Amino acid sequence: MKEALLKMHLAVFLWGFTGVLGRLITLNEFPLVWYRVLLSSLFFVAVLYYKKELKLITLKQFGRFFIIGAIIALHWCCFFGAIKYSNASIALVCLSTASIFTAILEPVALRTKFNYKEVLLGLIALLGVYFIYHFEFEYAFGIGLGVMAALLSTIFTLMNKKIVNDFKPRPMAFYEIFSAFLFLSLLTPLFMQYFPEVSFRPMGYDWLWLVILSLFCTVWGQSLALDALKKLSTFTTVLAVNLEPVYGVILAIIFLNENKELGWGFVLGVSLIAISVVLHSISMLPKENKFKQRLSVKRLFIRK
Repeated sequence: MKEALLKMHLAVFLWGFTGVLGRLITLNEFPLVWYRVLLSSLFFVAVLYYKKELKLITLKQFGRFFIIGAIIALHWCCFFGAIKYSNASIALVCLSTASIFTAILEPVALRTKFNYKEVLLGLIALLGVYFIYHFEFEYAFGIGLGVMAALLSTIFTLMNKKIVNDFKPRPMAFYEIFSAFLFLSLLTPLFMQYFPEVSFRPMGYDWLWLVILSLFCTVWGQSLALDALKKLSTFTTVLAVNLEPVYGVILAIIFLNENKELGWGFVLGVSLIAISVVLHSISMLPKENKFKQRLSVKRLFIRK
Protein backbone atom coordinates (compact mmCIF):
# COMPACT_ATOMS: atom_id res chain seq x y z
CA MET A 1 0.00 0.00 0.00
CA LYS A 2 2.79 2.46 0.89
CA GLU A 3 4.55 1.77 -2.41
CA ALA A 4 1.31 2.29 -4.36
CA LEU A 5 0.62 5.56 -2.52
CA LEU A 6 4.16 6.77 -3.24
CA LYS A 7 3.72 5.95 -6.94
CA MET A 8 0.42 7.83 -7.10
CA HIS A 9 1.82 10.95 -5.44
CA LEU A 10 4.87 10.83 -7.72
CA ALA A 11 2.52 10.63 -10.72
CA VAL A 12 0.49 13.59 -9.46
CA PHE A 13 3.72 15.50 -8.79
CA LEU A 14 4.82 14.88 -12.39
CA TRP A 15 1.44 16.08 -13.69
CA GLY A 16 1.74 19.21 -11.56
CA PHE A 17 5.14 19.90 -13.12
CA THR A 18 3.53 20.44 -16.54
CA GLY A 19 2.68 24.00 -15.55
CA VAL A 20 6.34 24.85 -14.97
CA LEU A 21 7.36 23.20 -18.24
CA GLY A 22 4.66 25.15 -20.06
CA ARG A 23 6.32 28.40 -18.96
CA LEU A 24 9.86 27.17 -19.67
CA ILE A 25 9.13 26.02 -23.22
CA THR A 26 9.32 29.02 -25.55
CA LEU A 27 7.04 27.54 -28.22
CA ASN A 28 3.50 28.80 -28.80
CA GLU A 29 0.84 26.51 -27.29
CA PHE A 30 -0.09 24.92 -30.65
CA PRO A 31 3.40 23.68 -31.66
CA LEU A 32 4.11 22.87 -28.00
CA VAL A 33 1.17 20.46 -27.87
CA TRP A 34 2.01 19.10 -31.35
CA TYR A 35 5.50 18.14 -30.20
CA ARG A 36 4.14 16.74 -26.95
CA VAL A 37 1.67 14.36 -28.61
CA LEU A 38 4.24 13.37 -31.25
CA LEU A 39 6.92 12.46 -28.70
CA SER A 40 4.41 10.88 -26.31
CA SER A 41 3.08 8.69 -29.13
CA LEU A 42 6.59 7.47 -29.95
CA PHE A 43 7.38 6.74 -26.30
CA PHE A 44 4.04 4.95 -25.89
CA VAL A 45 4.77 2.73 -28.90
CA ALA A 46 8.05 1.66 -27.28
CA VAL A 47 6.34 0.92 -23.94
CA LEU A 48 3.44 -0.98 -25.52
CA TYR A 49 5.78 -3.00 -27.74
CA TYR A 50 7.93 -3.91 -24.72
CA LYS A 51 4.87 -4.96 -22.69
CA LYS A 52 3.28 -6.68 -25.72
CA GLU A 53 0.14 -4.56 -25.41
CA LEU A 54 0.20 -3.02 -28.89
CA LYS A 55 -3.01 -4.18 -30.61
CA LEU A 56 -4.72 -3.23 -33.87
CA ILE A 57 -8.20 -1.73 -33.66
CA THR A 58 -11.07 -1.39 -36.11
CA LEU A 59 -11.74 1.72 -38.18
CA LYS A 60 -14.91 2.38 -36.16
CA GLN A 61 -13.00 2.18 -32.89
CA PHE A 62 -10.30 4.49 -34.24
CA GLY A 63 -13.00 6.98 -35.25
CA ARG A 64 -14.15 7.20 -31.64
CA PHE A 65 -10.59 7.60 -30.43
CA PHE A 66 -9.98 10.32 -33.02
CA ILE A 67 -12.88 12.40 -31.71
CA ILE A 68 -11.66 12.05 -28.12
CA GLY A 69 -8.08 12.71 -29.18
CA ALA A 70 -9.15 15.90 -30.95
CA ILE A 71 -10.82 17.14 -27.76
CA ILE A 72 -7.73 16.25 -25.74
CA ALA A 73 -5.57 18.20 -28.20
CA LEU A 74 -7.81 21.26 -27.86
CA HIS A 75 -7.82 20.80 -24.08
CA TRP A 76 -4.02 20.86 -23.94
CA CYS A 77 -3.85 23.85 -26.32
CA CYS A 78 -6.20 25.77 -24.02
CA PHE A 79 -4.27 24.66 -20.93
CA PHE A 80 -0.87 25.74 -22.23
CA GLY A 81 -2.45 28.85 -23.74
CA ALA A 82 -3.72 29.70 -20.26
CA ILE A 83 -0.14 29.37 -18.99
CA LYS A 84 1.21 31.61 -21.75
CA TYR A 85 -1.43 34.31 -21.25
CA SER A 86 -1.45 34.20 -17.44
CA ASN A 87 0.90 31.90 -15.52
CA ALA A 88 1.23 28.28 -14.43
CA SER A 89 -0.45 28.80 -11.05
CA ILE A 90 -3.60 30.36 -12.46
CA ALA A 91 -3.86 27.81 -15.28
CA LEU A 92 -3.64 24.87 -12.87
CA VAL A 93 -6.12 26.37 -10.43
CA CYS A 94 -8.63 27.06 -13.21
CA LEU A 95 -8.65 23.36 -14.00
CA SER A 96 -10.37 22.81 -10.66
CA THR A 97 -13.55 24.21 -12.20
CA ALA A 98 -13.91 20.85 -13.94
CA SER A 99 -15.86 19.79 -10.85
CA ILE A 100 -18.81 22.05 -11.66
CA PHE A 101 -18.85 20.98 -15.31
CA THR A 102 -18.72 17.32 -14.27
CA ALA A 103 -21.54 17.76 -11.75
CA ILE A 104 -23.76 19.27 -14.45
CA LEU A 105 -22.79 17.28 -17.56
CA GLU A 106 -22.24 13.79 -16.09
CA PRO A 107 -25.91 13.17 -15.14
CA VAL A 108 -26.95 14.33 -18.62
CA ALA A 109 -24.39 12.19 -20.47
CA LEU A 110 -24.76 9.06 -18.33
CA ARG A 111 -28.48 9.53 -17.55
CA THR A 112 -28.05 9.49 -13.80
CA LYS A 113 -29.51 11.66 -11.05
CA PHE A 114 -28.05 15.07 -10.29
CA ASN A 115 -25.85 15.17 -7.22
CA TYR A 116 -26.71 18.56 -5.78
CA LYS A 117 -23.88 18.37 -3.26
CA GLU A 118 -21.39 18.10 -6.12
CA VAL A 119 -23.08 21.00 -7.91
CA LEU A 120 -22.77 23.12 -4.76
CA LEU A 121 -19.09 22.20 -4.33
CA GLY A 122 -18.50 22.99 -7.97
CA LEU A 123 -20.09 26.41 -7.52
CA ILE A 124 -17.74 27.09 -4.60
CA ALA A 125 -14.81 26.30 -6.91
CA LEU A 126 -16.31 28.54 -9.58
CA LEU A 127 -16.63 31.35 -7.02
CA GLY A 128 -12.94 30.90 -6.30
CA VAL A 129 -12.15 31.38 -10.00
CA TYR A 130 -14.34 34.50 -10.00
CA PHE A 131 -12.23 36.06 -7.24
CA ILE A 132 -9.05 35.22 -9.15
CA TYR A 133 -10.55 36.72 -12.31
CA HIS A 134 -11.86 39.81 -10.53
CA PHE A 135 -8.65 40.73 -8.77
CA GLU A 136 -6.17 39.43 -11.37
CA PHE A 137 -7.93 41.04 -14.34
CA GLU A 138 -4.75 41.40 -16.39
CA TYR A 139 -4.85 37.60 -16.74
CA ALA A 140 -8.48 37.53 -17.90
CA PHE A 141 -7.82 35.85 -21.27
CA GLY A 142 -5.60 33.22 -19.68
CA ILE A 143 -8.25 32.51 -17.03
CA GLY A 144 -10.84 32.07 -19.78
CA LEU A 145 -8.61 29.56 -21.56
CA GLY A 146 -8.04 27.71 -18.26
CA VAL A 147 -11.78 27.36 -17.66
CA MET A 148 -12.25 26.20 -21.27
CA ALA A 149 -9.53 23.60 -20.68
CA ALA A 150 -11.48 22.37 -17.64
CA LEU A 151 -14.68 22.09 -19.69
CA LEU A 152 -12.93 20.11 -22.43
CA SER A 153 -11.35 17.78 -19.85
CA THR A 154 -14.83 17.03 -18.50
CA ILE A 155 -16.13 16.27 -21.99
CA PHE A 156 -13.40 13.78 -22.91
CA THR A 157 -13.61 12.17 -19.48
CA LEU A 158 -17.32 11.51 -19.99
CA MET A 159 -16.64 10.17 -23.49
CA ASN A 160 -13.98 7.86 -22.07
CA LYS A 161 -16.45 6.46 -19.56
CA LYS A 162 -18.57 5.07 -22.37
CA ILE A 163 -15.73 2.96 -23.81
CA VAL A 164 -13.57 2.12 -20.78
CA ASN A 165 -14.72 -1.48 -20.57
CA ASP A 166 -13.65 -2.24 -24.14
CA PHE A 167 -9.93 -1.43 -23.89
CA LYS A 168 -6.95 -1.69 -21.60
CA PRO A 169 -5.89 1.67 -20.13
CA ARG A 170 -2.43 2.02 -21.70
CA PRO A 171 -3.37 1.16 -25.32
CA MET A 172 -6.44 3.37 -24.92
CA ALA A 173 -4.29 6.31 -23.85
CA PHE A 174 -1.89 5.70 -26.74
CA TYR A 175 -4.61 5.73 -29.40
CA GLU A 176 -6.09 8.90 -27.95
CA ILE A 177 -2.75 10.72 -27.83
CA PHE A 178 -1.83 9.49 -31.31
CA SER A 179 -5.22 10.72 -32.53
CA ALA A 180 -4.46 14.09 -30.95
CA PHE A 181 -1.23 14.17 -32.97
CA LEU A 182 -3.09 13.37 -36.22
CA PHE A 183 -5.73 16.01 -35.48
CA LEU A 184 -3.18 18.76 -34.84
CA SER A 185 -1.14 17.69 -37.89
CA LEU A 186 -4.24 18.10 -40.07
CA LEU A 187 -4.83 21.55 -38.56
CA THR A 188 -1.21 22.69 -38.97
CA PRO A 189 -1.51 24.06 -42.56
CA LEU A 190 -4.58 26.08 -41.54
CA PHE A 191 -2.84 27.28 -38.38
CA MET A 192 0.24 28.38 -40.34
CA GLN A 193 -1.97 30.24 -42.80
CA TYR A 194 -3.58 32.36 -40.09
CA PHE A 195 -0.55 32.56 -37.77
CA PRO A 196 2.50 32.60 -40.08
CA GLU A 197 4.58 34.37 -37.43
CA VAL A 198 4.42 31.39 -35.05
CA SER A 199 7.58 29.28 -35.14
CA PHE A 200 7.62 25.49 -34.89
CA ARG A 201 11.35 25.51 -34.23
CA PRO A 202 12.29 24.66 -30.62
CA MET A 203 14.88 27.03 -29.16
CA GLY A 204 17.45 26.67 -26.40
CA TYR A 205 16.45 23.99 -23.92
CA ASP A 206 13.02 23.42 -25.50
CA TRP A 207 13.89 19.92 -26.71
CA LEU A 208 14.93 18.90 -23.19
CA TRP A 209 11.72 20.28 -21.64
CA LEU A 210 9.61 18.64 -24.37
CA VAL A 211 11.18 15.24 -23.72
CA ILE A 212 10.62 15.62 -19.97
CA LEU A 213 7.02 16.70 -20.60
CA SER A 214 6.32 13.77 -22.93
CA LEU A 215 8.31 10.95 -21.37
CA PHE A 216 8.08 11.73 -17.67
CA CYS A 217 4.89 13.79 -17.20
CA THR A 218 2.81 11.91 -19.76
CA VAL A 219 4.02 8.34 -20.29
CA TRP A 220 5.80 7.62 -17.00
CA GLY A 221 3.29 9.58 -14.93
CA GLN A 222 0.40 7.60 -16.32
CA SER A 223 2.21 4.27 -15.95
CA LEU A 224 2.89 5.02 -12.28
CA ALA A 225 -0.76 5.93 -11.73
CA LEU A 226 -2.03 2.78 -13.44
CA ASP A 227 0.21 0.58 -11.30
CA ALA A 228 -0.85 2.38 -8.12
CA LEU A 229 -4.57 2.19 -8.93
CA LYS A 230 -4.49 -1.58 -8.58
CA LYS A 231 -4.08 -1.21 -4.80
CA LEU A 232 -5.53 2.19 -3.89
CA SER A 233 -9.12 2.98 -2.96
CA THR A 234 -11.26 5.55 -4.73
CA PHE A 235 -11.02 8.03 -1.85
CA THR A 236 -7.22 7.81 -1.66
CA THR A 237 -6.93 8.14 -5.42
CA VAL A 238 -9.20 11.18 -5.73
CA LEU A 239 -7.57 12.88 -2.75
CA ALA A 240 -4.12 12.40 -4.32
CA VAL A 241 -5.21 13.63 -7.76
CA ASN A 242 -6.88 16.69 -6.24
CA LEU A 243 -3.44 17.71 -4.98
CA GLU A 244 -2.25 18.29 -8.57
CA PRO A 245 -2.95 22.07 -8.55
CA VAL A 246 -1.32 22.31 -5.11
CA TYR A 247 1.87 20.63 -6.32
CA GLY A 248 1.77 22.74 -9.48
CA VAL A 249 1.45 26.06 -7.63
CA ILE A 250 4.24 25.13 -5.19
CA LEU A 251 6.53 24.14 -8.08
CA ALA A 252 5.68 27.36 -9.95
CA ILE A 253 6.60 29.40 -6.89
CA ILE A 254 9.87 27.50 -6.40
CA PHE A 255 11.06 27.48 -10.03
CA LEU A 256 9.35 30.55 -11.50
CA ASN A 257 8.87 32.85 -8.48
CA GLU A 258 5.22 33.26 -9.44
CA ASN A 259 4.29 34.35 -5.92
CA LYS A 260 5.60 37.79 -6.94
CA GLU A 261 3.02 37.95 -9.77
CA LEU A 262 -0.02 37.04 -7.67
CA GLY A 263 -2.12 39.18 -5.35
CA TRP A 264 -4.47 38.47 -2.45
CA GLY A 265 -7.34 37.77 -4.87
CA PHE A 266 -5.48 34.68 -6.02
CA VAL A 267 -5.01 33.51 -2.41
CA LEU A 268 -8.71 34.00 -1.67
CA GLY A 269 -9.74 32.17 -4.84
CA VAL A 270 -7.39 29.27 -4.20
CA SER A 271 -8.67 28.97 -0.64
CA LEU A 272 -12.26 28.58 -1.85
CA ILE A 273 -11.21 26.01 -4.43
CA ALA A 274 -9.20 24.11 -1.81
CA ILE A 275 -12.27 24.03 0.47
CA SER A 276 -14.37 22.57 -2.34
CA VAL A 277 -11.71 19.93 -3.04
CA VAL A 278 -11.46 18.88 0.61
CA LEU A 279 -15.25 18.71 1.04
CA HIS A 280 -15.57 16.70 -2.18
CA SER A 281 -12.95 14.23 -0.99
CA ILE A 282 -14.68 13.84 2.39
CA SER A 283 -18.06 13.34 0.72
CA MET A 284 -16.68 10.35 -1.19
CA LEU A 285 -15.42 8.54 1.91
CA PRO A 286 -18.58 6.58 2.85
CA LYS A 287 -19.52 5.76 -0.75
CA GLU A 288 -16.72 3.49 -1.81
CA ASN A 289 -17.29 0.25 -3.64
CA LYS A 290 -15.49 -1.60 -6.36
CA PHE A 291 -17.81 -0.47 -9.13
CA LYS A 292 -17.35 3.23 -8.31
CA GLN A 293 -13.63 2.72 -7.98
CA ARG A 294 -13.53 1.31 -11.49
CA LEU A 295 -15.32 4.35 -12.89
CA SER A 296 -13.25 6.80 -10.88
CA VAL A 297 -9.85 5.57 -12.01
CA LYS A 298 -10.76 5.96 -15.66
CA ARG A 299 -10.62 9.73 -15.15
CA LEU A 300 -6.84 9.40 -14.88
CA PHE A 301 -6.14 8.08 -18.39
CA ILE A 302 -5.12 11.43 -19.82
CA ARG A 303 -3.77 13.93 -17.37
CA LYS A 304 -2.08 17.24 -17.70
